[in-house]
Amino acid sequence: MVRFGDVDSQGHVNNVRFLDYLEDARFAMFAIDLHKAGEQPFGGLVVTRHEVDYRRPLGFRPDPVRVETWVEEVRAVRFRLRYEIRDDAELYVTASSVIAAYDVERAAPRRLGEDELAYLKRFSG
Repeated sequence: MVRFGDVDSQGHVNNVRFLDYLEDARFAMFAIDLHKAGEQPFGGLVVTRHEVDYRRPLGFRPDPVRVETWVEEVRAVRFRLRYEIRDDAELYVTASSVIAAYDVERAAPRRLGEDELAYLKRFSG
């Protein structure tokens, strides 16, 4: 849902807020959905890159938009997520994030585990 606080003085969603929408989608994909399924959550992950293309202004509205998310590419240490922020009629944003597997204790990159790779493959498209 577009919140009033997401909208800037020009009446459309501020560009920084779109990154919040992407973060909410990632959190749902890697924390909430895994927890509901009773699966082991991912190890540490860090965002190393975002790319955002703004296609159309999105203003304050009562109707929700959705963030469609899928895995575009998987490598040994990182993967790329693709997103579309849209409703049934319009595409507002296309974006991607590169996510790296990260060992928090060592403060260093790590390889993705077999369970993580299997989970990511479910969302490859």
